Amino acid sequence: MKSTWNIVEKSNGELLVTVDGAAWKQAQDKAFKKIAKSVNVKGFRAGQAPEAMVRKMVNTQSILWEAVDYVANDALVFGVQEQNLELVARPNLDLESISEEEVVLKFLVTVSPEVTLGEYKGLEYDEIKVRVPSSEVKAQIEKIQKDFTELVLKEEGFVEEGNTAVIDFEGFKDGVAFEGGKGENYPLEIGSHTFIPGFEEQLIGMIPNEEKEINVTFPEEYQAADLAGQPVVFKVRVNEIKTKVTPELTDEFVKEINIPDVETVKDLEKMIKKDLKAQKEKEADDKVTNQLLTAVTDASTVEIPEVMVEAETENMLEDFKNRLAQQGIDYNMYLQMVQQEESSIKEEMAKDAYNKVKVRLVLTQIAKQEGIEVSEEEIEAEYNSIATQYRMDVERVKEYIDAASISYDVRLRKALDVIKAASKKKEKDA
Repeated sequence: MKSTWNIVEKSNGELLVTVDGAAWKQAQDKAFKKIAKSVNVKGFRAGQAPEAMVRKMVNTQSILWEAVDYVANDALVFGVQEQNLELVARPNLDLESISEEEVVLKFLVTVSPEVTLGEYKGLEYDEIKVRVPSSEVKAQIEKIQKDFTELVLKEEGFVEEGNTAVIDFEGFKDGVAFEGGKGENYPLEIGSHTFIPGFEEQLIGMIPNEEKEINVTFPEEYQAADLAGQPVVFKVRVNEIKTKVTPELTDEFVKEINIPDVETVKDLEKMIKKDLKAQKEKEADDKVTNQLLTAVTDASTVEIPEVMVEAETENMLEDFKNRLAQQGIDYNMYLQMVQQEESSIKEEMAKDAYNKVKVRLVLTQIAKQEGIEVSEEEIEAEYNSIATQYRMDVERVKEYIDAASISYDVRLRKALDVIKAASKKKEKDA
């Protein structure tokens, strides 16, 4: 075999691979045997007729076309390796020429584009100082207390804002009960505004076992057309009243929430402050990283093939669908809710997809320029890290992610480390 490579436009080119000699002869023999099995010769069972008789009945061109299937993949692998190409999409196959002596296969190929790097060392970034004010620690503690809030029976008194009234109710329009307007022992938090406007306010002041008629008007945009904008009457009975009880912040409460190594209020404050600081430091580091990556990619030049952007957009869309599914949201239902077509969502994602592809290409080029390699030990360490993060067995992780993908990710991360290690904080003006 022999090959030639020619760039036609941007990263699109033609890879010509010539297959001749024994390899092409063997492919034709295999093609003939396959075709011969389906040739019917009078007086012989299928596939049992003499070869000479079958050859007279089979068109040579049919054998040649069939033989292409037997050499195409090997020819592509050979050409890619000989020309040292990095494919970014599945190539299309065409024929340049074909005869019994040789076949010239034309692969229409998209390769990874050439990247011209700008400066990526000595870049400056804005310093982001991390502070954890006591108000944020207090807010987190109050959230924990709120999570442990309980509803308890209100022994005395009447319905007030913030109480939960457990009610029976039935709605009537023009004296006739309407569908969907009845409920029993329904817990309604006063102030939640989950019922028709004006309903909750009229429960305030009622006491357990009290009955009352409540007059309200459905909103004009109400989904049931026969009730939209219509005045109705609800017959309501308050069965019981419940109030929220939030636990006091004491050492005893802290022990009850059972956080490892946290026994007192002081311990809880220290833990929350430490966690908030770590979170803010991570956010600050991410912002600095984005600053540096933006500077590097803006200074670099690369013509990205549309096929790479399209593939990344599809990946982003699949990730989005998976996140929706994890939240129990059907993708098609989501499209109806936001009144969007999939095409418009993909259009919105395309810009981010372009930026992601450019970052990867630039980091890959930096890795080449810096001679960055990834060792077997580093690959194994990454597998162990993923296994720990997702609480999976390492061997199971290896079934899902191949070593080449792990190596690629680690290599890009090391390229990013080169950028960050050589960067510096912007000096403030005097």
